[in-house]
Amino acid sequence: MRRGDAGENGTPPCGEPCAANGFLGSHASLLAASFRRTTGRLLIDPQVPVGDAGRWLYEAPFAVLSHGQGADPLFTYGNRCALAVFELTWQQLIALPSRLSAEPLDQAERARLLDRVRGQGFIDDYAGIRISRTGRRFLIRQATVWNLMTESGAYCGQAARFDRWDPMPATLAS
Repeated sequence: MRRGDAGENGTPPCGEPCAANGFLGSHASLLAASFRRTTGRLLIDPQVPVGDAGRWLYEAPFAVLSHGQGADPLFTYGNRCALAVFELTWQQLIALPSRLSAEPLDQAERARLLDRVRGQGFIDDYAGIRISRTGRRFLIRQATVWNLMTESGAYCGQAARFDRWDPMPATLAS
């Protein structure tokens, strides 16, 4: 494993995806392989050379996030789109418990969703309100959430992919 690359256990990498760390290619591979095994679909364009998959996913026009394991898992990955949507830097993201991407009232629903994913392997119909670092609320629609699993079948977290989000009007978000 290269320095700065995320391991198969979903632990956060040391640095933001960049050319020097292969855009966290091994974590991108974990995301893509788990997505394919659980959903039967491709996360990364099949025309992209394997060596460019990390960069492609980091620069993809849709949001991808992952978190590790534990009672209060931290985010382990967010591509450029996800960082922009949540108004976070890389260092802010990987220090953030994923539950804090939802408001306190929405956290119980989020926990039920993640339990459903854990049991089923994935869902592709998630919709929910999320909150950015600056307090901006937005509605995610038609998100796919899946379990991150190593080739040997070890569970190492969960991930989400979405390309539909809408700002919430201030009157509805309060």
